[in-house]
Amino acid sequence: MTLHPSRMALVQTPIIPVVADLIRRHPGTISLGQGVVYYAPPQEAIAQISEFLNHPANHRYQAVEGIAPLRMAIATKLKGDNGMDLSDRDVVVTAGSNMGFLNAILAITQPGDEIILLTPYFFNQEMAITIAGCRPVLVPTDANYQPQPEAIGAAISDRTRAVVTISPNNPTGAVYSEAVLRKINHLCRAHNLYHISDEAYEYFTYDRAQHFSPGAIADSPAHTISLYTLSKAYGLASWRIGYMVIPSHLLTAVMKIQDSNVICPPVISQYAALGALDAGATYCRDKLGAIAEVRQLILHQLKQINHLCTISSSEGAFYLFLKIHIQMDSLELVERLIREHRVAVIPGNTFGMEDGCYVRVAYGDLQKETAVEGIDRLIHGLKTILNS
Repeated sequence: MTLHPSRMALVQTPIIPVVADLIRRHPGTISLGQGVVYYAPPQEAIAQISEFLNHPANHRYQAVEGIAPLRMAIATKLKGDNGMDLSDRDVVVTAGSNMGFLNAILAITQPGDEIILLTPYFFNQEMAITIAGCRPVLVPTDANYQPQPEAIGAAISDRTRAVVTISPNNPTGAVYSEAVLRKINHLCRAHNLYHISDEAYEYFTYDRAQHFSPGAIADSPAHTISLYTLSKAYGLASWRIGYMVIPSHLLTAVMKIQDSNVICPPVISQYAALGALDAGATYCRDKLGAIAEVRQLILHQLKQINHLCTISSSEGAFYLFLKIHIQMDSLELVERLIREHRVAVIPGNTFGMEDGCYVRVAYGDLQKETAVEGIDRLIHGLKTILNS
């Protein structure tokens, strides 16, 4: 009996578990890899667990789209923080924003359709598009990792269904301007496409950079899908809780997908989310100073290897994207850095960058002393490998 290969054979292997396994096999490695924050959830989130336990019905399935109090709290947040009018839109709570992205792709496409991704892309989004039987169309950003609307327009075909933007960006840390996001949103409207706006890092901006939500554009409701998560700003990564804002005409499709996949987002996590939103964006912003300090420290240290790599101008999220001046596969470089120098970063080829050797450096989880040691190891490792 011959079995046909699964469609999953076309999907890249998630890189985070691969690097995590390398770290486990090399004890003492400092990770500059995974994108998480150093701080725990707010006490308001933890306090809600008792409230969850006080109601026996919470152990049963709840609404597919999320519990009503949380959706109301999210609506208040979207109006206040994002300037979003929710007329003709619906809020759907998801088990993290990765689920929101897959929900969106499945809701708007048929197999063989195309989704435009800007390179470097977030690897889980490229994976989701492939899982759905669709084709990612890759459009390069410019030298500063900013979108090029003209290039996006040139990539649109009869099979295109959406353009994806991530701002602040993973993996580059770039923050897209309001002007360029408006151009992309209007381009999508003119071509009858969806604009999928991933805003996971909305509160993580530095050096006067400001986050802008395309969903705040007056004529955007019918074609804009906005994705959010509580994983980053509120330290709730393992709780798997996020939400999507969708045109109302997509609600039935998204409900079908979510009911088939997860039935309802974890209700205990939804209660924690209620507490987190009660704490509000101030909770994240109060922690941001420490991350900004680590960011400045790392940028200062990296100046000593300007001749060995090109360092991205990152004004958002908690990532730096480095182009290493070496002819080497980026995964091979990462393996050597872990094995020989006990420091871990993420290889750039997992983000679709095949025209050179790139690595992503994450710093949101680092205390100052660990950051100094980790970057020292990275600098020493790069000097040793590039000069060998």
